[in-house]
Amino acid sequence: MAKLYFYYSAMNAGKSTTLLQASYNYIERGMQTLLFAPAIDTRFGSATIYSRIGMKKEVTGFTDKTNMYEYVKQKKSEMDNLRCVLIDESHFLTKAQVAQLTQITTTLGIAVLCYGLRTDFLGEPFPGSKYLLGWADEISEIKTICHCGRKATMNLRMDENGRPVQEGNQIQVGGNETYTSMCMHHFIKNVDVFKNYATENAFEYSGR
Repeated sequence: MAKLYFYYSAMNAGKSTTLLQASYNYIERGMQTLLFAPAIDTRFGSATIYSRIGMKKEVTGFTDKTNMYEYVKQKKSEMDNLRCVLIDESHFLTKAQVAQLTQITTTLGIAVLCYGLRTDFLGEPFPGSKYLLGWADEISEIKTICHCGRKATMNLRMDENGRPVQEGNQIQVGGNETYTSMCMHHFIKNVDVFKNYATENAFEYSGR
């Protein structure tokens, strides 16, 4: 039975490389794939999946208005052997689109592999990731490391001078010049608003 998979990580863990390799594996065995990336990312012109090791592929761009189920259903009727849908930057999906992905697996019988981040530069969950974590059949972490050698789980946004960004829109497309992955220890040291979460509504424990 086809399943919905969510592969998550911090920045620079090789998600795009892993996605392109997975697609290649299907194609090598005579099966067809359909690849998506956010249309908002125009760094390479049209929607493109680009890995840091140089692998690159133009793909179908999606917006928050794209009906993933209807699009894939139409493509399935046009293709001979569509077996897998792969989505890069899947944290940009909406709640409705994640529900549509479950329809693709259960109704169309096509596997869906999603690759994305869990949280933004302030530690807040992305809507797409929130529902992928809740609804995916299988969830797996792609690991990467902080500059200190610990496992990185968080994403730090930096300004043009390399200083931590403390506020702004959740969605801002960027690469190594904008984001770096960090362990929680160093993320807390750099993000002021995250420090405040821990002390919000704090009270002194009386011991009773």
